[in-house]
Amino acid sequence: MTVAHMWFDNQIHEADTTEDQSGSTFDKSSLTWTALSRVAALCNRAVFKPGQEQIPILKKETAGDASESALLKCIELSCGCVRTMREMNTKVGEIPFNSTNKYQLSIHEFEETPSGHLLVMKGAPERILDRCNTIMMHGQEVPMDDDWRDAFQNAYMELGGLGERVLGFCHSLLPPSQFPRGFEFDCDEVNFPTERLCFLGLMSMIDPPRAAVPDAVGNSRISMALGGGYTRVGCVTVPVTLRLLQVIMVTGDHPITAKAIAKGVGIISEGNETVEDIAERLNIPLSQDMSSEYLDDLLKNHTEIVFARTSPQQKLIIVEGCQRQVRGGRVGGEGGRGARDLGGAIVAVTGDGVNDSPALKKADIGVAMGIAGSDVSKQAADMILLDDNFASIVTGVEEEPGAYRSCSHLLPSVLDPPGRLIFDNLKKSIAYTLTSNIPEITPFLFFILASIPLPLGTVTILCIDLGTDMVPAISLAYETAESDIMKRQPRNSRTDKLVNERLISMAYGQIGMIQALGGFFTYFVILAENGFLPRRLLGIRLEWDDRNNNDLEDSYGQQWTYEQRKIVEFTCHTSFFVSIVVVQWADLIICKTRRNSVFQQGMKNRVLIFGLFAETSLAAFLSYCPGMDIALRMYPLKVSWWFCAFPYSLLIFVYDEIRKFILRRSPGGELGGEGDILLADGDFGTFED
Repeated sequence: MTVAHMWFDNQIHEADTTEDQSGSTFDKSSLTWTALSRVAALCNRAVFKPGQEQIPILKKETAGDASESALLKCIELSCGCVRTMREMNTKVGEIPFNSTNKYQLSIHEFEETPSGHLLVMKGAPERILDRCNTIMMHGQEVPMDDDWRDAFQNAYMELGGLGERVLGFCHSLLPPSQFPRGFEFDCDEVNFPTERLCFLGLMSMIDPPRAAVPDAVGNSRISMALGGGYTRVGCVTVPVTLRLLQVIMVTGDHPITAKAIAKGVGIISEGNETVEDIAERLNIPLSQDMSSEYLDDLLKNHTEIVFARTSPQQKLIIVEGCQRQVRGGRVGGEGGRGARDLGGAIVAVTGDGVNDSPALKKADIGVAMGIAGSDVSKQAADMILLDDNFASIVTGVEEEPGAYRSCSHLLPSVLDPPGRLIFDNLKKSIAYTLTSNIPEITPFLFFILASIPLPLGTVTILCIDLGTDMVPAISLAYETAESDIMKRQPRNSRTDKLVNERLISMAYGQIGMIQALGGFFTYFVILAENGFLPRRLLGIRLEWDDRNNNDLEDSYGQQWTYEQRKIVEFTCHTSFFVSIVVVQWADLIICKTRRNSVFQQGMKNRVLIFGLFAETSLAAFLSYCPGMDIALRMYPLKVSWWFCAFPYSLLIFVYDEIRKFILRRSPGGELGGEGDILLADGDFGTFED
């Protein structure tokens, strides 16, 4: 965060952020600037970390709030050593900033008045102005009349409209007769004046949103429910009826600043009017009161919402309001961590300050800031965002199954299920692995029920499970996210398991059956080429396996010895094994996507491509390597027998592409499931209080 502009002596000046101050555009000898810079330096708790004497000021690390750090660097550049200024004006009392007062106050022994004290104050400009009855212009205090208030308002609106965070500054020289040196100032039971002060000016700071934030907000608006705030809180809600996504920003800043930031990152669309705009256009007063009914209506019926100048208590009210909206559209009742049990969306809250702890606790998932977050907020949260970056939350949404439950930038604390992408890939790998169970088990079932020669042996089954399927199954873990990953609602953890009825139906009842048909087709082709037509095979098992039967006739009357029959049988085992490998090619490719076409996803997974070659190479090695007929009872195959299962592999691919096409075109095909709400405490550059 950097100081960008200043308003004093009724002029807006651009701050000089160069080390040599070569870009200064205002008169630093101005008495008003001297007073304003003094307040910015004294009413400031930020300090430079030690051991940085040789480092440029703008690159020095600070300890303190980001806004105060920006002021510290600005005054250090413009006026010299702030530490010396503070040492010469010893602090004797202080009222820290809080969200209720929205100002910070400190009292100092004033160097220019040996027996007096200087009261300095900074905070929300409108709050500071309300405590002033004079304003300093060109070094002279003049009464604060309507003209000066209008000038202040115009400057405030202009700076806020730039998306800059604006602070107001004032001071008061306390009378030495009432407050001599040694006077005990009581900052709890205030025994000194905090009104009728002298307004000095404004200073505005900017923290440009990170480059990834607008895209992240855009993705969140077409994804599961997601949102973020500028300096206080941001939230997202999903209207229950339409399941549209809604990014809501809740901030402690002025509405003008909040609107500028929201438009800058895409939370508010260009051309949309705010409540303030409508009130100004219609020339009607704007009510600041908001009942729970009005909040419910606002959250339910509006898609672009920004709350400004909110207090910690109002944050909690907004959290509860969002939770009411996701409970099947029912207004009323108590929101909270039980929302998920009622089938509603998950509410996530991010925060960094002590005041955010109630909201962090109230939400289903609390996310604290790892860099700027207080210890209290971290203890109240369920997980910690390590880089304080809004875009990381959206990245987390792409990776996770529910609501911000894990991410490379998130430190899990309580909730740590697998990521969305990981969850998808696990399901794909499981589906691929389970599918081959059907062509492995059906040969044994037909061997028992139809009394045919065993189509697939135990050793060849092990070669599939422990050999050819290993690398392809692992390769699905490297599959990239599908293009619709951000268009899906969060999974319902109660109904959407890793292995569910649909996965079993797909693996066993559909693809697995086609694979079994491909294996049996190859099996019957080989036996038919050797004289055993399918009709002859029925009920032949006992004769086939009889070691003493060396004159078993085939369909054409040719006699077969036991050894000859077993060679044909083991050849069938090998061919069935190869057929499973061939149909597993298609199975592996279709498992790349849930609903998207494989053509849309592409073949960019190099590990998967390697897996296809690996399983094919292993199958060829086991089939043709000398000695395998003795070691594993696997015999060489004719090249033509490899192609027997090709039509079934193609059928699997075409069938699944049609199935996915129907799913994509079916009503509700893209949506369904529950939504999420996120309340995030922090801006889009770095999270701060």
